[in-house]
Amino acid sequence: MKFRPCIDIHNGKVKQIVGGSLTDREDNARENFVAEKDAAFFSHLYKNKGLRGGHIILLNPASSAYYEKTRQQALLALRAYPGGFQAGGGITPENAEIFLNAGASHVIVTSYVFKDGKLHYDRLEEMERAVGKERLVLDLSCRKMENDYYIVTDRWQNYTDVKLTEEALDALSGSCDEFLVHAVDVEGKAQGIEEELVKVLGKAGRIPVTYAGGVHDFSDLKKLKELGRGRVDVTIGSALDLFGGEMKLDDVLAYLTGSFD
Repeated sequence: MKFRPCIDIHNGKVKQIVGGSLTDREDNARENFVAEKDAAFFSHLYKNKGLRGGHIILLNPASSAYYEKTRQQALLALRAYPGGFQAGGGITPENAEIFLNAGASHVIVTSYVFKDGKLHYDRLEEMERAVGKERLVLDLSCRKMENDYYIVTDRWQNYTDVKLTEEALDALSGSCDEFLVHAVDVEGKAQGIEEELVKVLGKAGRIPVTYAGGVHDFSDLKKLKELGRGRVDVTIGSALDLFGGEMKLDDVLAYLTGSFD
């Protein structure tokens, strides 16, 4: 179980938001934290800690008036730490090369592949051809509906008909290098993890998977490690001291390496 850093960018600013509040209407989101520093500052910080494999997410659609500011912040962060971060948010076969050339180790894709509520295998194959399986991460962020988790798209606003199950993870693992999974209903709330979701992720260990959402203290990290069978990596946003929370980054890193007092 590893710590994966994150840099979420919305309206040209590094932010932590409540995931379920994000909407394209007037680029609104309920904010937990808005950084005074730019994205490159956080990228340098993570680089100095030797942390790799995190993700930079552009939270504005290409149609947004803020998109270009958000994109420029993402590119600044990627150039500050070549190979250190993955990049996601509106990635297509046409623009993926821009982020890879700027230094992204991988591109993260959801909405291009899961379009109009369905999984399009032809689009998945197109992304594979464009960037290569070894540089592709599938974002399988999900929300619970009745008793099942369903993959959501378009900045987590729209449900697909694809259930996130062990079988679905196994089927998709041959088409990408990693999975990124935000538990959207608890994302940004720092009130506890989605335990049932983590159990599902822990059973499918063919490729790396990173979980994000709800972590608020070290008891959550303990649950993640146990329920995820040590296979599930973790991102911490709003609870981290870098973003106004109470969990110190150095303590988190020490805890995950077994050197925490």
